[in-house]
Amino acid sequence: MATTEPIIFVALAVCLFGRVDSQYLGKFLGKLSELHHGVAGEVYAVDGRTLHIKDFTYDGQGPAAYFYASTYKTADSRGFRLRDENNNGDVIRRYRKESVTLTLPEGKTLNNIKIFYVWCEEFDVNFGDIKIPRNFDFPRPQKIDALKGVHSISSDNIVIVDAQTLLIPNLHYDGEAPDAKFWSGRGPKPSPQGIRIPDENGKEVPLRKYDGKTVVLTLPGDLTVFDIGHFGIWCEEFTVDFGHIQIPQTLNIPPSLKMLGVSPQSKLNCEVLNDELAFEVRWAIAGESIVLQVVAKLDDREYMSFGVSGDQFKSVMVGGDVVVAWVDKTTLKGYAEDYYLQDKSQCSGPTGSCPDSKFADDANNIRLLNAAMVNGYSIVTYQRPLKASDQYDQPIVTNGSQAIIWAIGPLNQRDEVSFHSSYLKKDSLIDFARPAKWNCPLPEGDVPGPHTVATQSKQEHVTEEVVLSRATEEQTVEPLSTAAPRREGGNRRRGGNRVSTRQPVDAEAEGQASMKREPTRTSSRGSNRGGQRGPTPVKSKDAWYIPPIECYEPEDGVFYAQMGPTGGKRGYPAITGHVGWGISWYINGLLIPEINVVRGKTYTFIVEGGNDPEVSAKYHPFYISNDSIGGYGYKTPEERMNITVHAGVRFSKYGPAEPIGTGRLCHWTQTGDKDADDFESFGAYQRTLQLKCDSGEPGIIQWKPDKYTPDTLYYQCFTHRHLGWKINVHDTCEQPSASMIEPTFIEAPSNLESESKPSIRQDTMFQKTSVH
Repeated sequence: MATTEPIIFVALAVCLFGRVDSQYLGKFLGKLSELHHGVAGEVYAVDGRTLHIKDFTYDGQGPAAYFYASTYKTADSRGFRLRDENNNGDVIRRYRKESVTLTLPEGKTLNNIKIFYVWCEEFDVNFGDIKIPRNFDFPRPQKIDALKGVHSISSDNIVIVDAQTLLIPNLHYDGEAPDAKFWSGRGPKPSPQGIRIPDENGKEVPLRKYDGKTVVLTLPGDLTVFDIGHFGIWCEEFTVDFGHIQIPQTLNIPPSLKMLGVSPQSKLNCEVLNDELAFEVRWAIAGESIVLQVVAKLDDREYMSFGVSGDQFKSVMVGGDVVVAWVDKTTLKGYAEDYYLQDKSQCSGPTGSCPDSKFADDANNIRLLNAAMVNGYSIVTYQRPLKASDQYDQPIVTNGSQAIIWAIGPLNQRDEVSFHSSYLKKDSLIDFARPAKWNCPLPEGDVPGPHTVATQSKQEHVTEEVVLSRATEEQTVEPLSTAAPRREGGNRRRGGNRVSTRQPVDAEAEGQASMKREPTRTSSRGSNRGGQRGPTPVKSKDAWYIPPIECYEPEDGVFYAQMGPTGGKRGYPAITGHVGWGISWYINGLLIPEINVVRGKTYTFIVEGGNDPEVSAKYHPFYISNDSIGGYGYKTPEERMNITVHAGVRFSKYGPAEPIGTGRLCHWTQTGDKDADDFESFGAYQRTLQLKCDSGEPGIIQWKPDKYTPDTLYYQCFTHRHLGWKINVHDTCEQPSASMIEPTFIEAPSNLESESKPSIRQDTMFQKTSVH
């Protein structure tokens, strides 16, 4: 255990509660020698790097006194400073019989220091010391027996991390018993008079199935391992012992920080996530939870998200656990939603990047504490557990760094995230349990004091020292400031004095169609009757010109429908005027072109949008309706009442609507190093695209508009919203003469890759290219 004990202990030593009246403070080293300025106290070894001084006294009159330790035997200037109990390196203050917990610097342990003392640097005077014995056996986590019992119960050797924390590696239990609980009590064997031990989520509920999970348990209240004789799993309803181990009575283990009465951090952490966006995260650990505050200068209906990656050491989106936060600039109401990023697709039903509540009831483990608008900055403060509360959460580790992820983007019409306009593009790690560091610009105004209380702001401007001082009834956390960041040169995001030249990769939050070619209407039958809330608008930007597919082309009426990227801020969002998810339909190689058709002609859509419903990000059934939003498969019965489906869906009297526009997945994939926003035209961007197809066969939909068909319809995705665009329906179709044809430079890409037969058709009046 010598090599792992610091890691394990630090990982679990963040359980910061109020003071508990327990006398176990670690292994007693002795009393400080009382030399000068009233220095006195009893010194205990907490673990290999931690000392605790009980009843420490010092009159505070020394001119430059510090806590010191040395690898030499004598107290002198060759030693090194220790930070005080609040992680400050300042001259120590006056103490009156107070408890002080100190941590040695990295690389130092009680095995390589020989003396601890209070040292006056100005006069080279030792005020009081305690010597560390040679080969001192300091407290450390201890391995004991492994669990083994009925109902497939087994584990590796249990580790007693400290006096109130147990770690059970590789726990197995079939979960079939009706009322199994973690159980303990006095004596060597369990009995009905025992004590329930809350599970890893702090709940006293029947245990679920465990399949090789490492479980960390905290003994309740003042209970310590010195008060119990056994630990195991017990069926409370039927009073049956499923398996237990005995707890040794002589253990040299660390006390918990709860027993030491250690208070939470006294200072805040802060890191800049993106300077150009003025996006910051601030945090403080409080007991078994962490309080975080995200700050950014957002546009209307933009969100900011922050959380931990699905991979501890790499910043990856899939599997990530984030909080999506924003402040409604009209009502000034704040929001903080727990999200699980299941895959790189928008939330559709119970799949995609969704709020946890879409996956399971009572899965939202985020508590909104405060929200405010200050000087144009959105500031949202929230609290979450350090441990993962369910399968959709990632834990925040406290024994090292872990990868984080963040993004900023537009909200869709359901107040859920759309494809981000800005995001983390490289690996970034944060040590959440580090000593407090403020690595951000100083706030505008003073740093808040420790006793200012925050409330939910209802005003546009709030005092810059409005802070959070109490996260729960039992746990006090260091207040989080709602002060806006101070940045030289003014705000660095939209509307500030300093204009950013940053070009987002897929800025689907911006754009409005400014170059659309509207076909001449020859009738006005029908109308769109959808009664849903309208799409989230985006700001006006120059859209790429995408040539429409005219009603006389292709001559055989065959369209190839495939997936591809949205083309940055001048692509999908600028063309449609609302946000998307980062993927969209390509028809005959063109990004969401308007399709013009004529009544009475039969059209065939070769659909290659994916056919595996188990993988949401690769399943895009094609259909045609009067709904401009899409996602028919997850609409409510009330929403469906105002929608007419014209092709791509099979309806039966008794079963659910079934999409038939499915086929293998073909996806246009960009190559090269440039971002979509670097291209002035779609034609230039299109030449960087390659078509990549999965093996399999395409799907086929045939559709014949008639005299009852509305003038305007939409091709969309059955399982996702906002992937397609317009179909204009005409009574007649007149083909222009050759002299009327205007040249264009939209070209079909030449590089096609596939696992099976490639498939694309781009066939327009400007260019007729077919690759099969």
